[in-house]
Amino acid sequence: MSALPSLRDARGSGPAVVALGGGHGLSATLSALRLMTDRITAVVTVADDGGSSGRLRDELGVLPPGDLRMALAALCDDSEWGRTWRDVLQHRFSSDGALDRHAVGNLLIVALWELLDDTVEGLDWVGRLLGARGRVLPMVSVPLRIEADVVHADGARERVCGQVSVATTPGRIEHLRLEPQDPPACPEAVAAIEAADWVVLGPGSWYTSVMPHLLVPGLRDALHRTSARTILTLNLSPESGETEGMRADEYLDALHAHAPELRVDAVVADPGAVDDVGELGAASERLGARLLLRQVSRGDGTPLHDPLRLAAAFRDVVEGFLGDVGTRADDAR
Repeated sequence: MSALPSLRDARGSGPAVVALGGGHGLSATLSALRLMTDRITAVVTVADDGGSSGRLRDELGVLPPGDLRMALAALCDDSEWGRTWRDVLQHRFSSDGALDRHAVGNLLIVALWELLDDTVEGLDWVGRLLGARGRVLPMVSVPLRIEADVVHADGARERVCGQVSVATTPGRIEHLRLEPQDPPACPEAVAAIEAADWVVLGPGSWYTSVMPHLLVPGLRDALHRTSARTILTLNLSPESGETEGMRADEYLDALHAHAPELRVDAVVADPGAVDDVGELGAASERLGARLLLRQVSRGDGTPLHDPLRLAAAFRDVVEGFLGDVGTRADDAR
């Protein structure tokens, strides 16, 4: 594949892009966006209650740092310095003691939070250590708990609490909630969305990483106010538990059910992950969005996004809308 034409302007900066999500899905988006622009803000979900993050959250009462750490690692400087510190951040201890499976980066982030007593400043310090190409922010200022109403195959309903449980409980998720219900949005995240040129939502764990952002009133209102265009990136395969058996168009319907006023301008999907292109096209139209079908998966058959291919798809979306602006200007003349 040829090198990706950059969208950076003469100053080398590029459009201001805010990426919403968490975990591996957000990392994939950030790895693609960094090929297009230097003006990236990652707004990260903070509901994780498992593994190293869950243990630190329970023991110290802090935001779960794991998804924040992964976003910072994805934005590290492409140099020996940046890559080395990325690897340090991602390193996990292996022992028979209390440090087993703790990520070094999680401990570093929490240490900075305690020293500085400022969540955002602590993350900015880690970003400086990595030479990060962008900024990483939590979506809210307090740890979140995700709750869901799950309908099982036999019709029985269950209220499931906690991100890990929601992500792994078999059944169809009907309704998603956050606890607390009206968490305070991170002010810097709100400001970034309002000032953005583009907002990218997804891919990722649909109910536990992508959609929680839309349930935070401050973020939801900022998405309604902003003049930024929104790109929705679909997953490459359903996840066991939370989205098992879902078709591509059902991802969009679930999003619309929880955030009916959200404006979506473009939907990016890999043709290999779409059961019915017609249904997905119709679902995209219901959101007022254009559907862009592009191979964005890796060539080895694994259900992982390829950064260069995903960046090319984002570039096509952006240039398509820029072309529309140019066409309208020509028509006006």
